[in-house]
Amino acid sequence: MMSLPFYQRHHEHYDRAYRHKALSSTVSQYQKETKSKSAVYAQGSAAYARGSAAHRHSSAAGFSLDSSAAYSHGSTAYDHSAMQSKRSAAYSLDSQSLSTSSAAYSHGSESINKLAAAYRLGSEAYNFGLKNSNLMIEDQSYKMSPKAKRAKQSLISEDKENEAIDYSVPIFTGREVNISGITDTEEERIKESAAYVAKRNLFATGEGVSVSKVAKTTSEEEHHEKKSRKVAIRESAERVAMKKTLEETQAFHKKLNQDKLLHPPEFIIEPRSHTIWEKENVRFNCSVAGWPAPRVTWYKNNVPIDVQAHPGKYIIQSRYGLHSLEITECEFDDTAQYHASAMNVKGEVSVYASLVVKRYKGEIDASLLHSRNLSLSPFAVTPHGYASRFEISFVDKFDVAFGREGETMSLGCTVVINPDIKRFKPDIEWYRNGVLITPSKWVQMQWSGERASLTLTHANKEDEGLYTLRVAMGEYYEEYSGYVFVRDADAEIPGAPGAPLDVQCLDANKDYVIVSWKQPAVDGGNPILGYFIDRCEVGTSHWTQCNENPVKFARFPVTGLIEGRSYIFRVRAVNKAGVSLPSRVSEPVAALDPADRARLRSHPSAPWTGQIIVTEEEPAEGVVPGPPTDLQVIEATKNYVVLSWKPPGQRGHEGIMYFVEKCVAGTEDWQRVNTEIPVKSPRFAVFDLSEGKSYCFRVRCCNSAGIGEPSEATEATVVDDKLDIPKAPGRILPTRNTDTSVVVTWTEPPDAKELVGYYIESSVEGSGRWEPCNNNPVKGTRFICHGLSNGEKYIFRVRAVNAAGLSEFSQESEPIEVKAAIGGGLLHGVCPELSGKAAGLTDRTTSWEGMHGASQPIFDTDALLKCNAKFNRETLPSSCGKLGSTGDSNMREMVKDLVRSAPQKFAAKQASKSRPRDLLTVEKVTKKKYTAAPSPPYDIVVLESVRDSMVLGWKQPEAIGGAEITGYYVNYREVVDGVPGKWKEANIKAVTERAYRIQNLKENMVYQFQVAAANLAGVGTPSKPSKPFKCEEWTIAVPGPPHDVKCTEVRKDSLVLLWKEPVYSGRSPIVGYYVDMKETEAKEEHWRSVNEKPLQKKFLKIGGLTQGVSYVFRVRATNQAGVGKPSDVTDAVVAETRPGTKEVVVDVDDNGVISLNFECDQMSPDSKFIWSKNYEPIEDDSRLNINTKGGKSKLSFKDLGEDDLGIYSCIVTDTDGVSSSYTIDEEEMKRLLALSHERQFPTVPLVSELAVEILEKGEVRFWLQAEKLSGNAKANFVFNDKEIFNGEKYKMKVDQKTGLVEMIMDKLEEKDEGTYTFQLQDGKATNQSSLVLIGDVFKKLRDEADFQRKEWHRKQGPHFVDKLGWEVTDECNVMLKCKVANIKKETHIVWYKDDREIMVDEEHDFKDGVCTLLISEFSKKDAGTYEVILKDDRGKDSSELKLKDTAFADLMNEVCRRIALSATDLKIQSTAEGIRLYSYVTYYVEDLRVGWLHNDTQIKFTDRMRTGVTGEQIWLQINEPTPQDKGRYIMELFDGNTTHKKTVDLSGQAFDEAFAEFQRLKQAAIAEKNRARVLGGLPDVVTIQEGKALNLSCTVWGDPTPEVSWLKNEKSFVSDANCILKFESGKNVSFSISAVSTQDSGKYSIVVKNKYGTETSDVTVIVMPVSGQTDTVQGHNQNNKTVSKKKKAMTASKQKEGEKKDFIKPHVEEIIATEETPDPNEMPPVEKEKDTKSNQQAAKKTDGKAGVAEKVPQPTEGLDRQGKKPPEKAALGKPH
Repeated sequence: MMSLPFYQRHHEHYDRAYRHKALSSTVSQYQKETKSKSAVYAQGSAAYARGSAAHRHSSAAGFSLDSSAAYSHGSTAYDHSAMQSKRSAAYSLDSQSLSTSSAAYSHGSESINKLAAAYRLGSEAYNFGLKNSNLMIEDQSYKMSPKAKRAKQSLISEDKENEAIDYSVPIFTGREVNISGITDTEEERIKESAAYVAKRNLFATGEGVSVSKVAKTTSEEEHHEKKSRKVAIRESAERVAMKKTLEETQAFHKKLNQDKLLHPPEFIIEPRSHTIWEKENVRFNCSVAGWPAPRVTWYKNNVPIDVQAHPGKYIIQSRYGLHSLEITECEFDDTAQYHASAMNVKGEVSVYASLVVKRYKGEIDASLLHSRNLSLSPFAVTPHGYASRFEISFVDKFDVAFGREGETMSLGCTVVINPDIKRFKPDIEWYRNGVLITPSKWVQMQWSGERASLTLTHANKEDEGLYTLRVAMGEYYEEYSGYVFVRDADAEIPGAPGAPLDVQCLDANKDYVIVSWKQPAVDGGNPILGYFIDRCEVGTSHWTQCNENPVKFARFPVTGLIEGRSYIFRVRAVNKAGVSLPSRVSEPVAALDPADRARLRSHPSAPWTGQIIVTEEEPAEGVVPGPPTDLQVIEATKNYVVLSWKPPGQRGHEGIMYFVEKCVAGTEDWQRVNTEIPVKSPRFAVFDLSEGKSYCFRVRCCNSAGIGEPSEATEATVVDDKLDIPKAPGRILPTRNTDTSVVVTWTEPPDAKELVGYYIESSVEGSGRWEPCNNNPVKGTRFICHGLSNGEKYIFRVRAVNAAGLSEFSQESEPIEVKAAIGGGLLHGVCPELSGKAAGLTDRTTSWEGMHGASQPIFDTDALLKCNAKFNRETLPSSCGKLGSTGDSNMREMVKDLVRSAPQKFAAKQASKSRPRDLLTVEKVTKKKYTAAPSPPYDIVVLESVRDSMVLGWKQPEAIGGAEITGYYVNYREVVDGVPGKWKEANIKAVTERAYRIQNLKENMVYQFQVAAANLAGVGTPSKPSKPFKCEEWTIAVPGPPHDVKCTEVRKDSLVLLWKEPVYSGRSPIVGYYVDMKETEAKEEHWRSVNEKPLQKKFLKIGGLTQGVSYVFRVRATNQAGVGKPSDVTDAVVAETRPGTKEVVVDVDDNGVISLNFECDQMSPDSKFIWSKNYEPIEDDSRLNINTKGGKSKLSFKDLGEDDLGIYSCIVTDTDGVSSSYTIDEEEMKRLLALSHERQFPTVPLVSELAVEILEKGEVRFWLQAEKLSGNAKANFVFNDKEIFNGEKYKMKVDQKTGLVEMIMDKLEEKDEGTYTFQLQDGKATNQSSLVLIGDVFKKLRDEADFQRKEWHRKQGPHFVDKLGWEVTDECNVMLKCKVANIKKETHIVWYKDDREIMVDEEHDFKDGVCTLLISEFSKKDAGTYEVILKDDRGKDSSELKLKDTAFADLMNEVCRRIALSATDLKIQSTAEGIRLYSYVTYYVEDLRVGWLHNDTQIKFTDRMRTGVTGEQIWLQINEPTPQDKGRYIMELFDGNTTHKKTVDLSGQAFDEAFAEFQRLKQAAIAEKNRARVLGGLPDVVTIQEGKALNLSCTVWGDPTPEVSWLKNEKSFVSDANCILKFESGKNVSFSISAVSTQDSGKYSIVVKNKYGTETSDVTVIVMPVSGQTDTVQGHNQNNKTVSKKKKAMTASKQKEGEKKDFIKPHVEEIIATEETPDPNEMPPVEKEKDTKSNQQAAKKTDGKAGVAEKVPQPTEGLDRQGKKPPEKAALGKPH
């Protein structure tokens, strides 16, 4: 759709000569559619009216139908009679009505013929276009809603007369009939109600629609045809499908070969309108189709554009069907309407677009206007800067108007608009109390092009209020307001009260309608006893009284209505004198449920649109409805109780009705209220209740199947008024205003509820006659009483009104003389401080007589609707030059938007919310009992100066006199050559701001000024004359000084500084502000800046102050040119926190509502809490609720969000600076929202979430723990979304004391896999925790439970607590150990290695429940699998330990580590071969790796440098050491993981001593090697019989060859004949006696000697005498028997001794040779791999005894290193 410029909307006359009839502008199209709809509307209205008339005539003839649907069908039949005189059709809903109607039609009553003639007359009049028909149908006003007409009109042709039809759409013809008494809204409700009843009755039978057609022929035969519902639907669907097919075929053929057909032009893309700045370019684009190709021409204001006449100005291009018009360097004169016209042989079509060029009226470089990004430039544009601007003024204005009910009143203004744009019609709107007025039969509005007027055709008290005329030019508008008073008409009965007003229908249903009204202000001198309510069915004039007895409560439910019909109501008041005149009738309302009314609006009904909604769904029968739900008492008074409920879910498809029952509370005596007629709506009003008693109620449903069960009963309800009559208002205070008006203020009554408003009465002092000042209750606590006599003294009183009644009158005010205040008082409707809605205002103007143009106050939009709002001069743009016109553009745009929507936006604001003129002003209060005039203002400064005007600023008086300042008066005088002139008034009316522009001054003239403040007590003393100021144009580039600088929220270390922007901004917009401060007593050079960077905001919190120090502040503005002049210095402020100072506290209640709370205990009666956001007035309170009660105020957030971030401050007026603030940033918002959610949806805090554990017996325990649970806490247990309960499988428990909630399951099965949830509820708080056990998690838990179950069974007998393990002892032995339990004496333990039992020597005592097996000198042969088994009669248990592979390696690493740790320090030992370094370990294993380093270099082993292990000794042998072997030696023991080191230093003295010892030992070894010695062959003892031969031999050795000698019994002995001694070959020695005798017995010694030593070997010869024979005993070499040194030989000797015991002497001892392991300290170690000769030497005795050298025994392999060879397995260890 094409977009039009704002100044061309709603135009009907522009460019009519050039517009195409089919394609006109958007406006004309809309108007045509409106007219078309109006025509259809009129036809339907007339037809319906005729149908109603037909019903009346047919009723007179004896024919009647029961519903409005029948009227419509009858209307159709009569219309056919009018068209065909011999044809008559009637439609009936059942067979009975069919026969009745057929009989009526066949007789042909006279009324039908008259009606047919009337129809013909109406049809002809309409078809011939007669505009003034004489046909008038009285009391009928049925109109059809334009939106409901969707069906096309259809005519029934004669040739289809004999065809059966399902339904015939009535033909509506006629004209629009305007009938007084019913509005458009009424007509729509009439249509809806009648349509509903018609449609319901049409399908009430449920079988199908039975349609009959009656045709009269010559034989008078009747033909009837019936069709079922299914047949009708099928045929209807076939017709729709056929129609769709035809339309698609036609569309296809139409598009076929389209390019070869001629067709008119058609714009595919239309140009759009533009709004640009001067000097910019603009382009209009469009595309057009048609054949032949259309020719496009461009027009400006209907004049063709000549490109040649304006070279370079216009560029017109046409390429490939795309056409464009480009205008370069646009000027203000280019603002016009442009259109493109396309024409070919088939026709012409045009499209339109508008261009608006905005101009800047200021000093700025025009080149800046070329930039498209002006909004980003520091030269911010405003609606009144660069933009075009209209001057709107009002001439011949209406004043405050007075009238009476029934009179005609007219308001009007002449509107002058400059500049006057050709063909532009402004938008004219009228408002009453901020609500847009629409034309109706009560109100008519006219606009002649110059004058706007509004006419009240029949004034009523509802019309009283503030009327505002708004004239809008696009986005700019001006307003003018005036108050209209309407007084009561003269009563028909003297002393009767005035008529009630504002009758409304609050709740409409099928069975009743609640009617409310307002009480009149005039009671006729007697109290009003009550009210009568009358009703009238729409379309009739019969009024019926609804109540027998008067009701006092201004709300009453009217019953006894007929479903589907519409009614209007009125109310009359009654007192002792009589009954008042009736009120204005209410809007019509239909007796329908809201749901039915909504369905009717969405589905137009059959009788008017021809649409019948048919469904094939048959009604369900035999379903008894269930009980209703949500039964509650929604209203209760002492006269009635209103119930509300919801229909049941179980009710079938049949309609249901209700029976209401009641009983006295505490009993079960239920009585049915509606015994005869069931209730049709889910609401009902119960009457006939005893006042003061308590009742309970319940409801039953019923249908054709029966009566259902009752609903749950309501709680006991006391029959009494819940709303009390308000108390009287207080503190009535009148104040002078004008010569004929007085401002009256009062305080709201305490504990007032649902106040409707207030009535104010006035009386001339001493007359005793009271007159009402208003007849429509006003909200707020302030009102301007007009129409008073000048010079008279008046007193006033006020009473409050609510639905319960009128309060008592307040106390009378002090008398006040009616005369103008200083300077003329307030204009009509201009009140500096108002406290209510628009009803409290009187008149508002935008042009002020007797004032300078620029001094006109500019009102805050809220002041129009909030009477206690103070007007803000910086809020509303005006058509005249006003203060602050060069202010911030963003603020201006915002304000403009607020003002545009003000009447609608603020109409419903509560009167309790107040907005003073300056939300941030901290009122300085002098607390006195009585008010006085304020002290003089001071510090007058000039904020801006131009050639003929100056803007002044000043500070508020120090003492305001105990009452709020209402305004200021400014005087000025000329100063010529230092001589001042006379004072002149600058303003007639008080100004509310502390800044004012004085115009019409003389350029270059010097002026002085003074200012006086005014409050309710009067005007104070003017200030001292200011300094002389020269009126001249300011040309400086920097901005002027900020003004109104003040301090708030003063604390001991901080305060908040506020200011307003400079009036003069310099040559560029203001970009920021600098704040300066210093101590009060400091000098000027001590000023310092608080902020380094300019501030964008106009407030600053200054911290870091010193407590008790006095400070002053000032502010400077800056722009691109630089920093401007500083503001006036503030008053001195002491940094201190006064006693009792309170801060704004944030709170979140139990419902989650976030609020800021401020409390003040220093309030005066006039104090108010004023809230602001970011220190700006809160204009939009849609997101907030502010409630103030007493000394507490609460600001609640409706839905805290990012839009609410900021600083919220609250000040208390009329106090000594009480204020505080609270900052809500993003983090604080998140915290508060989280807390709000927690409070709104409280949760039970949990110590731990739901967890699961396996108990000892394999049971599964689910548990969670809450922090705290009350005694009423309960838990629900849910498994897979199904609740489970305590039983055999589940054991549940809730411990409120500890907060523990648990559930135990004996066993987990496969079906137990899923999600477990514990739901907690403790009062309002809830919480739940879930645990998901599926998949691997469930399987693992189940396996663990099975394992624990098996473990429990295992532990019933002897069992292992700790499984079999190992440890290495300090002795480097390996100990296998385990811990057992539940054992007894009979319990046995058996050890196994590789499945072979290990025999142990001792029984286990199970001390401390620990069993061990010790393995000494653990090595590789001990690797294997070890197992230990416990068993007794209760069962057995086993534990296994595998010591293989990795496990064995780990163990050996530990063994090696222990061995390495047991190594002793390295020691030095000298040997005969060299020097030996050695260390002892507990024992040695091959896994322990040994390495040696010499001076940190690895030693390479050779024959000279060897290493080895002998037993537990690890050594390094250095043979034949040399000095190169000196140094530091390191032995490294590697256990597999760690290297352990032992170090010794073999150098210096240590080496010298070891080397010397080596030399000594070496010599000793040589001597030992070469010394003389007996190697062997001689026994120790020889026993021989006498006479035998004795031969002894031995071998000797020595180098040199030793000398050999013999001793007998220690005496030298030489060879003789008996004894032969021989020494042969230097080594063989022999001793022979051929025949021994007893004398030969003795000790024989052989002595060998050389230079290296001597050795003696002894042999004892015992000769035993023998009787008989003698045997020869030979020695070793003579085959003589000798005594064996072995154990075997010893045993044989014992046997021999047993045989010959008689011959053995007791003193003879056996010599038993034993093998001994040499001492390591005495015997040198040997290599393990091979034996050397030195290792095989045997030491012989050096005391003369012969000895036999023996081999050094090698270590035996085995577990026992001590020579013990235990049985198999038993040698592995010793049990402990």
